[in-house]
Amino acid sequence: MIRTTKTGTPTTYTPSRRQVAVTAALGLASLALTAVPAYAKGTVEVTAPRTAAVGKTFTVSAHGDDDAASYLRVCLQERGRGQTWHQVACGAVVDRGGPEARAVAHPKSARRGPVEFRAVAYGLTGPHDRHPKPWRTSAVATVRVR
Repeated sequence: MIRTTKTGTPTTYTPSRRQVAVTAALGLASLALTAVPAYAKGTVEVTAPRTAAVGKTFTVSAHGDDDAASYLRVCLQERGRGQTWHQVACGAVVDRGGPEARAVAHPKSARRGPVEFRAVAYGLTGPHDRHPKPWRTSAVATVRVR
């Protein structure tokens, strides 16, 4: 900004130290706010007994939530020795801000050996979404069938 004196000669404007400090502080604050990423919070957990008897049913449950998903569904998956993961049970679809998504299964194993379970949280775009996307996977819980 250029100012002119009464005689008509132009003079340049120099900001005060305070104005420079305030401008620098505002610039650094805006830079710090844009540099911090926003992380969505969410968890998925599975609960299973450590041991079970052959031919007897036992209870496996899972629960989870996620702030990033509009709608969420939790499903339980099972894997025996040398097999791939297959779905055992799924819970109801819940919307964001509502209760936690839950799933419960009552499996029965006919063979001895370890059986692994995990929970998978699926994010849905609507309550009737036919193509959910897996958001989170829990740690594996192993049940020893005796």
